[in-house]
Amino acid sequence: MSISVLRQVTAIQTMEGAKLRQMWKEYFEGDPPTNNKGFLAKRLAYRIQELALGVLPVPVEERLGSLADGNKDPVKPKAEPDQGKNRPIPGTCLIREWKGVEHCCNVLEDGFEYQGRKFRSLSAVANAITGTRWNGHVFWGMRRQGEKV
Repeated sequence: MSISVLRQVTAIQTMEGAKLRQMWKEYFEGDPPTNNKGFLAKRLAYRIQELALGVLPVPVEERLGSLADGNKDPVKPKAEPDQGKNRPIPGTCLIREWKGVEHCCNVLEDGFEYQGRKFRSLSAVANAITGTRWNGHVFWGMRRQGEKV
């Protein structure tokens, strides 16, 4: 960031309201939406930096806007569960004994089937069987506890 931009941004913080409103008209070509000094100072500082350095990429702007609206992390796509190199081949029947009962889970193209119900992940099936949270690959014996994928 250049020294002149830093000086302008720093100077904004100590300006009077009338000067901030005048600057707003120069930088935004219109009257300010409010007389709140804090609001005007922040937006003018951003605008000066934006003009000097360029705007943020659209995906970043969208993500920041969503976060400002209270969404936790809306733009970041959720990873599909069990979609990877360690996913069993569709048609496979996983068998596991739990508390003396044998359980069979069928691997589908887009999920898992257990007792006629469809599940999105092996962990969800393990949860349905045990009532507690499990790593699906560990529960079905596809890897050991603590082992990296």
